[in-house]
Amino acid sequence: MLPGILRKAALTAAAAGGTFLGATSLKLYDLKKHASIASCSQNKPEEYLDVLPTREEQLKSLQQEDVEYDVLVIGGGATGTGVALDAVTRGLKTALVEREDFAGQTSSKSTKLIHGGVRYLQAAILGVDIEQYNMVKEALRERSNFLSIAPHLTKALPILLPLYDWWKIPYMWIGIKMYDLVSGDTILRNSYYLNTERSLDVFPQLNETDLKGGIVYFDGQQNDARMCVALALTAARMGANVANYVEVTSLVKEMEGTGPAPPKEVVKGAVVKDTLTGKEWTIRAKCVINATGPFTDAVRRMDDSTVRGICQPSAGVHITLPGYFTPKKLGLLNAETSDGRVVFVLPEQRTRSARSPPVLFQAKRTLNSFLTNAAS
Repeated sequence: MLPGILRKAALTAAAAGGTFLGATSLKLYDLKKHASIASCSQNKPEEYLDVLPTREEQLKSLQQEDVEYDVLVIGGGATGTGVALDAVTRGLKTALVEREDFAGQTSSKSTKLIHGGVRYLQAAILGVDIEQYNMVKEALRERSNFLSIAPHLTKALPILLPLYDWWKIPYMWIGIKMYDLVSGDTILRNSYYLNTERSLDVFPQLNETDLKGGIVYFDGQQNDARMCVALALTAARMGANVANYVEVTSLVKEMEGTGPAPPKEVVKGAVVKDTLTGKEWTIRAKCVINATGPFTDAVRRMDDSTVRGICQPSAGVHITLPGYFTPKKLGLLNAETSDGRVVFVLPEQRTRSARSPPVLFQAKRTLNSFLTNAAS
């Protein structure tokens, strides 16, 4: 940890829309406006490198024996690359190493959604939980940030919430409108109701038995892996030394302390290995940040082999299916499955070689009777 210098890596950008829809008092999020702002070359800082250093050049810099970094980040996922970018733009001499490829693990295994969480807002309102409400507000601000700074990797995605009981129409309509209201100036589009016929038109795969219609709301969707790589490349452009396929094998520790207090052992860097060539060397740093996600405890035990684990992995299941399971530009949310899971059915990235884009399913907890519940 580095108090007062490294805080949560934040992607800060102002988001303000200027178009109104009908009589609503909420502004629409102007994607074109922010795309033009994000692409302005004159906003690039003076430190920005015109030519991206090669991996060989980055390794050469990392292997300099007389160099001590202010910050060494272990892990090249979304958190690690974000921390590296945050650190280098604060003027800190920064290094980052990743044992596989950038976004090779959790950071490329998400639902690709950037959302505040409709169910979190429901829990906040019904449970009068201010912490849940603040979490939704923060997530919606981050959605706005991503759409502002990376419009080439982020977009608005309509999501259909099918309804099979009449009483749920006003109940869910009010809830989704509350989600629009909480979004404030960063609202993407206004939500709206579709009758049964129109719902089946836009999403023919729905079970039409007892279908009463659906509500469409809008959230953000992004290419998570490319976003992570973009953060790593931007950090490198700003002067950070960033390298993939470099594994930390052990931590460097030294005794440090002055005055009457006894000296204590502190981490002062790491021994790393290029997994492509097998070459090993030491990277010295005043601060080492563990940003390895589910592998957090493995790095912590390099410091203290007796330390108790703090990471409790959670299960999330993703299934990729052919594109005909869903429309190309519309997702689906099933929030009321028989065992309490939340199921998203989302259009995935398109490729020119594919006849139809793949579909990403995500189900939490279990896969038992998954397809049956998702269809009904």
